[in-house]
Amino acid sequence: MMKKVWFGLAGLMLSATFLMGCGKRYAEVSVTELPTKEAASNEIKIDSSTKAAETPEESPGDYYTFSERKEKDGMIRSYLTGEMIKAAIGDRRPIAVMMSNDKAALPQYGINRASIVYEAPAEGGMNRYMALIEDYDNLERIGSVRSCRTYYTYFAREFDAIYAHYGQSTFAKPYLANVDNINGLEAIGNVAYFRSKDKKAPHNAYTSGSRLNESIAKLGYSKEYNKAYQGHYRFAKTGKEVTLKDAPQVRDAYKVKPGYPLNKPWFEYHEDDGLYYRFQYGGPHKGDEGQIKVKNILLQYCPAAHYATTDYLNIDVQGVSYGMYITQGRAIPLKWSKNDEFGPTHYYDMENNEIILNQGKTWVCIISAQDSPNVELYGKQ
Repeated sequence: MMKKVWFGLAGLMLSATFLMGCGKRYAEVSVTELPTKEAASNEIKIDSSTKAAETPEESPGDYYTFSERKEKDGMIRSYLTGEMIKAAIGDRRPIAVMMSNDKAALPQYGINRASIVYEAPAEGGMNRYMALIEDYDNLERIGSVRSCRTYYTYFAREFDAIYAHYGQSTFAKPYLANVDNINGLEAIGNVAYFRSKDKKAPHNAYTSGSRLNESIAKLGYSKEYNKAYQGHYRFAKTGKEVTLKDAPQVRDAYKVKPGYPLNKPWFEYHEDDGLYYRFQYGGPHKGDEGQIKVKNILLQYCPAAHYATTDYLNIDVQGVSYGMYITQGRAIPLKWSKNDEFGPTHYYDMENNEIILNQGKTWVCIISAQDSPNVELYGKQ
């Protein structure tokens, strides 16, 4: 049994401290009492005196930057995980694949290969994933692939990824012009996707590495990163692993519940390998290659509403707000900022230092700000 040590965003941001308890949930604070967007913006402003200086990869420091990314013995450092991978893969734009999380669609194929996964709510309380995959060539089945929502176009663009989806909501359609995409409802769909016989529509649309490569070629998309792209995250150097042990406002996080209502997921930290094991629907969350495990978890709280009278969510992933960074069995609060519409989201601790991730896979939970009080962390018993 684990001890609940903290939950929610509202109490944290109002008091600037974590709440601790044992088997007791502290009183929730209305989301209307959260700091205003303007107040958050003032707090998150970072200038050159507070940000760590950009340095070449080989220079002294605790984290890698990609301003002078260099190949060595056919290997190069991944933009997505910070780990060394084959240069032919690391120098190529990743694929960002929309995946279903309906029970009828499980397991997700190819998700174990994802370096980064975005999990965000869609309509009706169901979540969908966007899996960013670098090494996809030998995957014979990826998906099931589902339709686009507006906010996912921004996530894909942040990593200069090629976005694979099967259709889109009416509200998302104009935003597809902002990202190279492979749409199952367009002519390329017959090349990019196939229907399996072991699932029922709409949960049986899949793609593969060979189909993706053929589609990219036919659509004329560049496989090379944009020359201006310099990566997204900062990763701890080998031997400089982030423990968060002495970080301000740190708390244990051996079990993490993001609070999504339908799949009810959680992560459990394993000290033996330093990874978070993913669970949902009451048991282990398995892709086709076993249980999902990640090194880092980012909880990103975003203002959200519905489009007009529909069930479609309009999640605001621009501007500034709050969240949590979780790794190595610990969690700290963070502030995130995205002021460039198509640039990366930056994450800062509460002292305005940019977050440094540990090398490895990252899971990003997009959580409606009004649902942030449902987040729960548990410490080691």
